[in-house]
Amino acid sequence: MNMQRSHSSKPLWLYKGLLLLAAAIWGLGTVVIKSTVDVFPPLWLVGVRFGCAGLVLGAVTFGRIRAYLNSDHARCGVVLGVLLFLSYWTNSLGLTDTTASNSSFLTTLYVVIVPFLALPVLHKRPTFANVGAALLCIAGVGCVAYNGAAGLSLRFGDLATMASALFLALHVLYTSKLAPHRNMTALTVIQFLVAGVLGVLFGLASGNTPDFANLTIDTWISVGYLALFASAIALFLQNVSLAHVPPAPASLFLSTESVFGVAFSMLFLGEQLTASLGLGFALIFAGILVSEYFSARSS
Repeated sequence: MNMQRSHSSKPLWLYKGLLLLAAAIWGLGTVVIKSTVDVFPPLWLVGVRFGCAGLVLGAVTFGRIRAYLNSDHARCGVVLGVLLFLSYWTNSLGLTDTTASNSSFLTTLYVVIVPFLALPVLHKRPTFANVGAALLCIAGVGCVAYNGAAGLSLRFGDLATMASALFLALHVLYTSKLAPHRNMTALTVIQFLVAGVLGVLFGLASGNTPDFANLTIDTWISVGYLALFASAIALFLQNVSLAHVPPAPASLFLSTESVFGVAFSMLFLGEQLTASLGLGFALIFAGILVSEYFSARSS
């Protein structure tokens, strides 16, 4: 779908920089979740994060979205909210049993999964480039799973993270299917609130409630970062920039989220990058670039 991009007096490099900033915010978000899930269970983390993000974004934009708060937007927002909840819950759950580096790259597998799920959802067939990208990513996952003399081994956290990539791919596809002719800001607010409510409800049902009275200020700062920066602000930066930057370069800039995730994991968490992991990440990143570049060129 070709979209006419708005003209702006601001230089193009500024909007590309905003895309990189959004990717960096999301990359750091993986590190923040990793350092928080031990004291703030995944269900509650998703619930509080998206509940707060939905309330803040809804309050700021209420005047503009009020006319779109109808049954049609509510129905679509619920579908997207359920998929959003499932993707971020499984991602946070995975971070209880895998490294932030692994999570960063395994999560971005959604980019490669999308073209294959597009056949049943959007009735679009994957291309040869999609198949090539998938093979690169499969080889990359094999390298990530390689454990020396012990052979191949994927931990529960790695499998949960790959499940999150599947749900995220479905979220992207259904956003593409439901967003046309609807107000995206209203859909975003509704799905944030739905994901937040689901997280809190299932968190209460699980009986694994955070010890709110004894949570440190660092934990609350982390939750605030995820709600405000990694949800509302990063999404705003992405949407503003996509109005000016063509799809092909924009998708490549956004795909650097995984690179930022690994860099921040090594910097703040002291995670080590082995030769096998490095090769795996390189293959996965190559697959992401192939998938994003050729998909954007054909759009």
